[in-house]
Formats: sequence, structure tokens, C-alpha cells
Amino acid sequence: MTEISRIPAAQRPSSAARMLVKSALAMTLAVFVAGCSMGSLMGGGTSDVNTTQLAGTTATQADINAAQTSALPVIATECPPIRVKDGTQSIVSYENNRIGDAQSVQFQAVIDDQSRNCRVSNGLITVNMGAKGRVILGPKPASNTLTVPLRFAVERDNVPVFSEVYQIPVTVTPPNQSQEFVKVVDDVAIPYLGGENIVIWVGFDTQANNRS
Repeated sequence: MTEISRIPAAQRPSSAARMLVKSALAMTLAVFVAGCSMGSLMGGGTSDVNTTQLAGTTATQADINAAQTSALPVIATECPPIRVKDGTQSIVSYENNRIGDAQSVQFQAVIDDQSRNCRVSNGLITVNMGAKGRVILGPKPASNTLTVPLRFAVERDNVPVFSEVYQIPVTVTPPNQSQEFVKVVDDVAIPYLGGENIVIWVGFDTQANNRS
């Protein structure tokens, strides 16, 4: 490697230039580390597992114990991605079930962003996951206060290990026609052995109230 001291003085980078390079490298490293720990906000999912398969599941203590016994450090710096499941990013409610009639829309709810962060130790990835969205009133609102069913689920190698629906109350205060909502789920423990494909899913589940 050529040292700076051997480069002719006229070709050496100035002190200011060297400081700019060091600063840029430091900023790049900080962004990379933040991306590993916090993850990015991204939409779209490709899993074929439907919400019925994800309903009412959670990791058993046996799963956790087995993972702790066999845990490898291979994914100690990884945090699973969080994605919106296809077809669940929005819901629309219609008056008298007049589906497709724009003038009969009571409200529409959409997911705008989602994120997560992780802690990894002793064969467990402990995840805090959250989503932000909006409720928009339509021409035929039944009420200014309503609830939207938001499901969070976790799959490990396409097998559900956690799934829960949260009924989120939202009140739209006139003269506003829309209102944001935020839901955060803390401390979901996911057993791991090392190298598994783990994905966090979020989306509206309109069939949740019809399940036992």
C-alpha cells in the first residue's frame, strides 16, 4: 500500500479532504449499523400463508427451551424484516354491503408505514414491532368512532410462531375527515437455532371477528 508520506507533496490530499473522507465513512457506518438494528420501512409480501393459518399461534415453551439449548451466534446481529401481507394493506367498509359503490363508502383504512427493532440473546430474538396508518371517512360514515382489526404475525421458515389481532379504536374529530393511528407490540420472543428465515407480517384482518 502506498503511504501518504511517499506521495509528492503537491499530490497529497489536504487535511480538509482527509477529514471529509473520514466523516463520510463514519456516516456510512452509522447508517449501516442503524439499518441492522432498526430495519427499514417497506411494503409488500409474497407469503402464501393466509391469515387463517396465522390465527391463534404462539411459540411454546418447549420451542424456546430447545432453541436456547442449540442456539448458534450466526444471526446474532440480524433483525427479521417486517412486511405488509399482500391484499391486507387497506380495507374499505360500505353501507349495506354495496361493495364497489363509491358513494356508499363508510370509511377506508390504510397502513402507511411499519417498522421493528430487535434484541438478540440466549437463543431468542425479542422484537418490538409497530405500524402506522390512517382512517378516512367516506360519503356515508356510520360513526366518527370505529375500530380497525390489525394483525401482527411472525413466521419462521414459513411456520407461524406468533399471531395476534388488535382491535384499534379510531375517532375522527370533525371537521377532519381522517385520523392517524399507531399500534406497537412489544417484547415478542422468537426462538431461533441459527440461519432460519424469519419474517414479521402486518396487515388488516377483516375476518378476525368471525373466528373463534
